[in-house]
Amino acid sequence: MANGTYLGIESRLWAAADALRNNMDAAEYKHVVLGLIFLKYISDAFEAKHLELEAQRAQGADPEDPDEYRAVSIFWVPKEARWSHLKANAPQPTIGKLVDDAMSAIERDNPSLKGVLPKDYARPGLDKQRLGQLINLVSDIGLGSPADRAKDILGRVYEYFLAQFASAEGKKGGQFYTPSRVVRVLVEVLAPYKGRVYDPCCGSGGMFVSSEKFIEAHSGRIGDISIYGQESNYTTWRLAKMNLAIRGIDAQIAHGDTFHNDRHPDLKADYVLANPPFNDSDWRGELLKEDKRWVYGVPPAGNANFAWVQHFIHHLAPTGLAGFVLANGSMSSNQSGEGEIRKNIIEADLVDCMVALPGQLFYSTQIPVCLWFIARNKKNGRFRNRRGETLFIDARKMGMLVDRVHRELADKEIAKIAGTYHAWRGDKGAGDYADLRGFCKAATLDDMRKHGHVLAPGRYVGAEEVEDDGEPFDEKMKRLTATLREQQQEAAKLDAAIAANLKELGYGR
Repeated sequence: MANGTYLGIESRLWAAADALRNNMDAAEYKHVVLGLIFLKYISDAFEAKHLELEAQRAQGADPEDPDEYRAVSIFWVPKEARWSHLKANAPQPTIGKLVDDAMSAIERDNPSLKGVLPKDYARPGLDKQRLGQLINLVSDIGLGSPADRAKDILGRVYEYFLAQFASAEGKKGGQFYTPSRVVRVLVEVLAPYKGRVYDPCCGSGGMFVSSEKFIEAHSGRIGDISIYGQESNYTTWRLAKMNLAIRGIDAQIAHGDTFHNDRHPDLKADYVLANPPFNDSDWRGELLKEDKRWVYGVPPAGNANFAWVQHFIHHLAPTGLAGFVLANGSMSSNQSGEGEIRKNIIEADLVDCMVALPGQLFYSTQIPVCLWFIARNKKNGRFRNRRGETLFIDARKMGMLVDRVHRELADKEIAKIAGTYHAWRGDKGAGDYADLRGFCKAATLDDMRKHGHVLAPGRYVGAEEVEDDGEPFDEKMKRLTATLREQQQEAAKLDAAIAANLKELGYGR
């Protein structure tokens, strides 16, 4: 389905759903709304198959046989959990208990959803009249379309609501949601067509959804990648499970602390995509001093950045590639041995590309961040031999403010970053690479040594060339000086007017 077919439905639904929030905290409300959207999705998919089986009764099909649904990867929805039943009872004061019972019944009959769905709709603090209104609102999603179209729009609504809740929650929201445009840069650069994709801090699963979209957009098959993830926050893990199930994405998402309880210990991934918590000081690193993952140095207990980097490297296959978000400090910090670890990673020739991004891209922080791209082996036959070379891209001037505090990268900017990397890496059909002052530079290991193993792209790409406007320097200075004097005189007049007004009000000297 082309983007924009249902243009605006997400924002209209959000506005309506948000109006029903009353005094409920966004962090709490998101589970109420997203749980209902999920329930609507699996019910829509079930009903479409049910109609199909009903039409095939003469050929021996049984619409009430759970195995008919499981055989085609559709969740079995028992009668008490079907959307038509909930919608019919939406005005009743017992609607909260009916929704809880529906969630429990679905978990009972679908083991892969065990412990995933929210089941606190009957609680006294949730206004049952508003819950009924919300059910009526969610009933409109899908617009009576077949299951495949319903799945697409429900998936889009779910993703849009995740983003809006992250924004409403501010700093805390960033823990479960990475802005889709940042995810797209990682995915477009890495281009994960085939193999194992791993995210050990997967939040609500956005990296996986974006990878699947990428494959579909390039006419591949989504079954060509297998997905592995882990998330330490239990409620976020549940969001991820629902987010992937709503799109029919088969994934092994484990719950647990990645550092202390790695649930995929033997995995060697073809692609690692991740947005770990920035500068996490609470990762209990002092308990892991002897860990086998710390090949390039023991990360400081006060900051998990280089624990994450080494965890990613540890889980890469021999020809694997990793792309991840880190705080800018990771490019230059020398505190607590971090500089030494970074130096060892650089000297091992693992850093393939560094991208500096602008600030205000994230809901959780206003600080600018960077993207690291790691290649296990730069001479592996997949692309040209890039040994001893790293690409630096300075994208800090990119993006446009979409509101007072948030910036977004445009499609063409994402394409420029990814296209530059693919040309440098030697992808077929990507064109020729050339350094561009102020934007990109292919640097050598020697260049990085000269810069003290600092990886900030600004150090390498140089200043952007400014076009000469043809105005002689002497004339330009005279013109600018005259403008400055005019502005100073104007400022003096304004100061005098303000002072006179204050005096009139009895506050002047």
